[in-house]
Amino acid sequence: MSGGDSGYEVFWKEAVHQIGEKISEQEFLMWFRNMDYLNSGDSNILVAVPSSFYKDQVTQRYLPSLESTLFELSGQKLQVTFKVQKTSAQIESETKNEKAKKIDKASSKKKKRPHSQLKQEYNFERFVRGDNNDFAYMASYAIAKNPGKAYNPCMIYGGVGLGKTHLLQAIGNLSYQEFDNLKISYVTAETFTNEFILSIKENTIHRFKNKYRSVDMLLIDDVHFLPGKVETQEELFHTFNALYDANKQMVFTSDRPVSELKKLSDRLRSRFERGLNVDLQPPNYETRIAILKKKVEEKNVEIPDAVIELICQNIKTNVRDLEKALTKLIAYAELVNRTISLEIAERQLKDFFTENDYRNVTIDLIQRTVAEYFALSPNDLKGKRRSKAIAFPRQVAMYIVRNLTEYSTTEVGLEFGGRDHTTVMHACQRIEDRMKTDATLSPTIQYLIRSIKDYRP
Repeated sequence: MSGGDSGYEVFWKEAVHQIGEKISEQEFLMWFRNMDYLNSGDSNILVAVPSSFYKDQVTQRYLPSLESTLFELSGQKLQVTFKVQKTSAQIESETKNEKAKKIDKASSKKKKRPHSQLKQEYNFERFVRGDNNDFAYMASYAIAKNPGKAYNPCMIYGGVGLGKTHLLQAIGNLSYQEFDNLKISYVTAETFTNEFILSIKENTIHRFKNKYRSVDMLLIDDVHFLPGKVETQEELFHTFNALYDANKQMVFTSDRPVSELKKLSDRLRSRFERGLNVDLQPPNYETRIAILKKKVEEKNVEIPDAVIELICQNIKTNVRDLEKALTKLIAYAELVNRTISLEIAERQLKDFFTENDYRNVTIDLIQRTVAEYFALSPNDLKGKRRSKAIAFPRQVAMYIVRNLTEYSTTEVGLEFGGRDHTTVMHACQRIEDRMKTDATLSPTIQYLIRSIKDYRP
C-alpha cells in the first residue's frame, strides 16, 4: 500500500495489520493487497480500490471492523471512504501483463502445440474485463501463474454466457504454456460422471481414479450437474482430497453459488467452499460496448458505433447474446450484400431484442410474482405444505417457469423445495387440463406472464 499525507496513515497501517492477523493470508492478499491509502482529513481516511465490485465487497466484509479498529487505535471516530481508481497493485499487474505479452510475441515460435482438451480462443487476451468480472479475471490469472499456490481450490460461478468456461480454459491454456510437464485435465461434470459410470460398468475404476488423481491441474466445468448423483459426488470428494493434499490446483464452475446447489453432499459442499469463490455478473453498458467492439475488430467487419450502441442498450444479459445479435447482422449483410445501418439493425433485431428481454426472467422472479398474486410468500411455494391454497399456486408457478425459461423439469423441481421432476411434469399437465375447463385460469396466467415479462428492477 502506498501513502499520501501522513495524517492517519500510521493508524491505517496498524489497523490493516491487526485485521491481517485475524484472517487467512490468502484472504488478506486478495482484499488488502489491492488497496492504497490516499490521504486523510479531520475525521476520515480515503482509500483507493480497483473496481466498484471490489468496493462493494470490501465495504460489506471489512468496513465495520476497520472503523472499529481505527477508533481503538486513535481514540477518534474515523470514517473510511473507498474511491474507485487504479491502485499500485493493479498498475503493477498491468505492467507485468504487458511485459509478458511482449515476451510471448517474441517467443511465439517456441510455443507448445495446443492442449488437446482446451480451445485456443479461450485465453486471457480475448477476455474483455469490466467491473462485473475483473475480480474473477485477476484471480484466474493469478491461479494460471501460480497453480496449486494461489487460491486453491477456486469456484467461478455465474449465469449462462458470462465467461465461466472462457476463464476456466484460459487458466489451463496459460498454465500449459508457462510450465513444462504440467499435467492438465479439463472436463465437464457430465463427462466426469459418464466416465465414472462407465468405469464401474467395465470394471476399470482403478484407471479412472489414476486418470484424475494424477493430474497437476483439474478443471471441472458445470458442477451444477452433480446434485443428486450421490456416487459421483463421493468419487469427486475423494479425488478432491487426493489433489488438495498434494497441492494440485483445482478450479470449478457453476451456474449458481455453492450454497444454492441442492442435493449436494455437505462434505463436498464444504470442499467447494474451502477456497476462493468468485462470481461473474452481467456486463455493464461500458463493458458491453467494449466486448462488441472487440468482436467487430476480430471479425474484421464495418459496424457503425450507433449500431453497437443500439445492441448494447437492448441486450443486458450476457456475452453470448451480444454475439448472437452481431452474428445475425453480419449474416444478413453478407447475404443481401448491404452495409449495416441503424435502420437495418433496428428492423433485423427487433424480434431478437423482444425475445432477449424475456431471458431476464428467473425462477425467483416467477415465484415472487405468483406468490404475491395469491397472497403467499415464495417460501410457501418452496415448502412441504400441500393444502389446496398453496398447491394450486405452486403448480401455476411451475407451469410458468417451464413456459418462460429453459430449465429442465429436474432443475425446476430443485428450485421448488427439491421436488421430483415427475411432480413438475404432473403440475404442468394439471394446469393445461384445467385451462381447458376453467375459462378464468388462462387470463390469470397470461396476466402473470405479462407482469413477469414487464418487470423492471
